[in-house]
Amino acid sequence: MSRAAPLRLVILISGRGSNMTAIQRACLAGELNASVALVIADRADAAGLAAARDLGAQTATVLRGKGAEALVVFERELGAAIDAARPDLIVLAGFMRILSDGFVEHYLGRMINIHPSLLPAYRGLDTHRRVLEGGESQHGASVHYVTPELDAGPVILQSRVWVRPQDTEAALAARVLATEHIIYPRVISWLAQQRLKWHDGAAWLDGARLESPIVEDFRAAVP
Repeated sequence: MSRAAPLRLVILISGRGSNMTAIQRACLAGELNASVALVIADRADAAGLAAARDLGAQTATVLRGKGAEALVVFERELGAAIDAARPDLIVLAGFMRILSDGFVEHYLGRMINIHPSLLPAYRGLDTHRRVLEGGESQHGASVHYVTPELDAGPVILQSRVWVRPQDTEAALAARVLATEHIIYPRVISWLAQQRLKWHDGAAWLDGARLESPIVEDFRAAVP
């Protein structure tokens, strides 16, 4: 059997793009049968743009103005940039824009995200602070398909770490981020191997519907 063509990725970022960097490095190392066709930022000063170029990726910037009409223009320009790159998969990696239902529906089943919580708990922003304030004993990250409802698409893979009594928000965030750099490329590798598929509004792995996410336990491994 011939090897499948590399999965073409478009990665969307807003900031430093550490997950984008982890994915691009995995591609360059041959750990993923994938290639980054384009990295798009919604901020001209996003540090991840320089990091992407340093790793040989093409970059683009699509800025959003203020107001409802600006969202229409932004999504039209963003969609045009994505489509010109002909991706198999759109990867949200710290992309801090909420996309319209219509935009998400257009790419349904071809767009994934990583969220720093054990979804469905703690959707939205400031997850590390909220986890600490909630007195949780465990925390982690979730890779999921993007659907119109925010952070509510089918979860594929989660990491799990302990919340320690002495944790600050920054310390907890760093420990979770270290796991993100492992589990996000792993999910992309499953897609590149055609083990993971979107079907009937759900994630299917190795021919079986995922009724609950796969969990990778880092509680003993991450310092």
